[in-house]
Amino acid sequence: MQFITDNPWITSWVIIPLLIFLARVTDVSIGTFRIILISKGKKAVAAILGFIEISVWLLAISQVFQHLTNAACFLAYGLGFALGNYLGITIEEKIALGQQAIRIITRNTMEILPMALRDAGYGATVIQAKGAKGEVNVILCVVPRNQVKDAIALAQEIDPYTFISLQDVRSVNAGFIPLRAPLFSWRRIVKKK
Repeated sequence: MQFITDNPWITSWVIIPLLIFLARVTDVSIGTFRIILISKGKKAVAAILGFIEISVWLLAISQVFQHLTNAACFLAYGLGFALGNYLGITIEEKIALGQQAIRIITRNTMEILPMALRDAGYGATVIQAKGAKGEVNVILCVVPRNQVKDAIALAQEIDPYTFISLQDVRSVNAGFIPLRAPLFSWRRIVKKK
C-alpha cells in the first residue's frame, strides 16, 4: 500500500482519475434520479438529493481543475458522466415510482378485457370511439409503474391485436386506484433480478 501512496505517477494517473470517475458516477446517478423525482412532484427528496449531488460534483470538478494537464482526469470525468446517466435511469426503473396511464385501443367489442383488468385489481374505463377503420373501444387504466408490464401482458394475452400507449401520470385523486407501492421496497428490487 505504501508503494501506491509513495508513487506520484500512480496517484496522478490512476487513483485521482478513479476517484473523479466514481464521484461523477455518483453525482450524475443522483442527479438523474433527482430530475425524475422532480417530474413526479417529490420536492423534498429532490432537494436533499440536489444538495448531495452538487457537493459530490464540486469535489470531482475541483480535482479536474487541480490536474488540468492530466488527460486521464478528463477521460474519467466523461466516462463517469456517461455511466452515471445509465445507472440513474436503471435505479429509477428498479424503484418504479409513480403511476402510468395505459390506453388500450381494440376493435373487439367484447367486455372480456375490461373485466379481466378489473379482476386483476386494475380500474378500467371503456370509451367507444371511431378510429381510421371504424368503431373501436378505448380502455383507460391507471396502474402503478411496477405493475404496467403485468397489465399489458394481460391485455395482449386476451387481445393480441390491441394498440397500447403509455403516459406518465403526475397525480391521481379519484376513482378506482390500486393500492400504491411504497416509495422503496427491497422485495421488489430482489424479485426483478
